[in-house]
Amino acid sequence: MTGVRTTIGSPVGPLLLAADEGGLRLIEFASPRHPVALGDGWVDGDSAVLDAARAQLGEYFAGTRRTFDLPLAPRGTAFQRSVWSALAGIPYGATVSYQDLATRLGAPTATRAVGAANGRNPLPIVLPCHRVIGANGALTGFGGGLPTKAFLLRLEGALPDAADLFAMG
Repeated sequence: MTGVRTTIGSPVGPLLLAADEGGLRLIEFASPRHPVALGDGWVDGDSAVLDAARAQLGEYFAGTRRTFDLPLAPRGTAFQRSVWSALAGIPYGATVSYQDLATRLGAPTATRAVGAANGRNPLPIVLPCHRVIGANGALTGFGGGLPTKAFLLRLEGALPDAADLFAMG
C-alpha cells in the first residue's frame, strides 16, 4: 500500500500526517506514547487529503473549526474502531469519562479496554480522544502528553485557564 506523509507545524508541536487512497491514516505527535508503524511504501509528499487535513487543523487551532470533514482510514481492531468512532460523537468543548464512553458503546464494564483503545487512537484531535477524562475530572493519559491535552481542552473552552494541570491527575 502506497501512501504519502508530511509534517506540519502546530501550536502543540510538529504533527506527522499520513494518508493513502482510503483517507487520513495518521496524525502523530512529535513524541507519541504509541508510535504507529506505517510500514513500507510511504513517501514524503502531498495529496488532496493531506492538504485538507492541514487546512482543517489550521482552522481548528485558530478557533474557527469545531468539526472535521475528512475521509478517515484508521487501522485497528473492530473494537478499537468502534471506540474511535464513538470519539467523533463527543462535541467540541465537552468532555466525557472513560466510563461514559464504555457505557455509550454498550460495554459498561469495559472501561480499561476503552482506555487502551483510546490510547491507540491514530487520529488524535480529529477523533478527539483528548475529550476523554477520568471519572473524577482528572486529565489522564494522552499520547501527546498532558500539557498538550490541557492545551486542546483550553482551546475548546472545556478546561478553565486557571486549572492546575498537576493537581488533576
